[in-house]
Amino acid sequence: MVPLSETMATFYHAITLDLSMTAYLALVPLLGYIYWFLSGRKVVELKWLSIYNIVLIVLFSIISVINFNIYREWGSKVNAKAIGFAISTPNEALASSASSPIGLSLALLILLIALSLFMQRWVVSRKITFGTNPVWLRAAVALLLIALSFLLIRGGLRGSPITQSMAYFSKEQLLNQAAVNTEWNLMRSALSERMSSTNPYIYFDPKKAEQLVKELYVTEKDSTTHILKTNRPNVVLVIIESFTADLTKTLGNETGITPHFDSLMNKGVLFDRIYASGNRTDKGLIASLAGFPTLGAGSIVKWPEKLQKLPAISSSLFRMGYNTSFYYGGESEFDNYKAFILSHDYQRLIDRNNFKGSELQSTWGKYDEVVFDRQRKDLNSEKQPFFSTLLTLSNHEPYTLPGKGKFGNGDNVAKFKSTAYYTDSCINAYLNNAKKENWYKNTLFIFVADHGHPLPKQDHEIYSPQRYHIPLLFYGDVIKEEFIGKKFSNVGSQIDIAATLLAQLQIPSPEFVWSKNLLNPYTKPFAYFSWDNGTAFMDNTQYVTFDNVGKMILENSNPKDKAKTDQQLDHAKSYLQKVYQQFIEL
Repeated sequence: MVPLSETMATFYHAITLDLSMTAYLALVPLLGYIYWFLSGRKVVELKWLSIYNIVLIVLFSIISVINFNIYREWGSKVNAKAIGFAISTPNEALASSASSPIGLSLALLILLIALSLFMQRWVVSRKITFGTNPVWLRAAVALLLIALSFLLIRGGLRGSPITQSMAYFSKEQLLNQAAVNTEWNLMRSALSERMSSTNPYIYFDPKKAEQLVKELYVTEKDSTTHILKTNRPNVVLVIIESFTADLTKTLGNETGITPHFDSLMNKGVLFDRIYASGNRTDKGLIASLAGFPTLGAGSIVKWPEKLQKLPAISSSLFRMGYNTSFYYGGESEFDNYKAFILSHDYQRLIDRNNFKGSELQSTWGKYDEVVFDRQRKDLNSEKQPFFSTLLTLSNHEPYTLPGKGKFGNGDNVAKFKSTAYYTDSCINAYLNNAKKENWYKNTLFIFVADHGHPLPKQDHEIYSPQRYHIPLLFYGDVIKEEFIGKKFSNVGSQIDIAATLLAQLQIPSPEFVWSKNLLNPYTKPFAYFSWDNGTAFMDNTQYVTFDNVGKMILENSNPKDKAKTDQQLDHAKSYLQKVYQQFIEL
């Protein structure tokens, strides 16, 4: 039973998207108002505005009633897919809606239109009378109105522009969906429908593409090297902003930037040939937590209705009795992180809004030391076993710090190295303090980067595999003594974290179809990554990167082996084709 207070909170959390949609609709009358205001007219008749409002009232009332029935049937709000379905196949659409309560729907439609027309009649003016004002004042008012409209459309002055996530606030998805403005959601869906309905990466017959991908996941034996002392440890997953392998001495031959993390890599289980699936945090987050690869162009986070259909480590562990939490010092609404978090069984979300204003913060949000400390203290009262995710942010541009940087502020390279050094020190302090807590000895810590970075070496193009090379470390007292300091050097990816972790916990993971168990000796070693209109595939012996626009190979580590090159290229193409097709079908 949802508390009444939480139900009423839906109206509060809906305000931002409602105002944004209102500002969009007000643009036409606003531009007319500004024109007449600046032209010096004294009186303007507004009969046309009543017609404009009546059209919107009827249209939006119909959309609202359709939305009631669409949600009841599909479990999602009305979107471009539903409208397209009704236009392209009207007979099927009518058949699909046969179970809808027609009488109730018509009654609601009439009621919405009648009430709205009544309000429109008494609220909207029939004419506007302008006073005599100097030109500079009229120009200032016009600029102010335009700026206010822009802010409302954008969602305010916060760092991230408006997304559906701004309306999300509850573990109850019905309330989150209710808080999302129906017309705003439909507009966003219509603008992005083309990308989500047509696969731009068709290289092979679908059956051939499916077979090529399927072969990659065939294993001779379903086996696991068990590295843990227990199959029910607490799990803390730390996703580190821009923590490329090039920052470390162990993987990138850089001295002095990450001394503590380099030390940890010799005390845990290191996977030293792991590659990020993409080049941005939203892609790395979904790859790490949901085991879902990148799409080449765009990101699945832009489609919350698709996003919520993905599996997640948090959901798998929640079903097994784990208590779940997510910590981030920034705005969780950014790139719809919040939509993913609240739809995948994270019971507690702590973000920028949950910290005191006096605590250290940068442009992006609270500094890493503040977030690490908050998580550690909260876990002291968390019932075990728990699964807690922490996403850092201090190593994000513009690379600001609470104090003087270790490598100075001369250029972005120095700043980047300084923030990485700072995050490294935060991780060290966090673990040293955690060792004093009673939950530490039964906790597996997993450290992984969200993505790689061209800095600090500045010699990796967007298609270069080294740009995607990241550390993946399992660490903690729950690791068996014989595996401490061990390195696994088969090529793998972020998306493999899900299957690898769940296999250690002896939890089945068939829903993670793209994730493979890195600790199965019979798993085929490979990694895939993509960027805008490009894709790459690699294994232990060779990598090939491919530009889809120019239809050309950009890098090939062994061009002399033509047969293997063709095989790698076929794998890269079929993988991207199959991933994108699944995205469309979600």
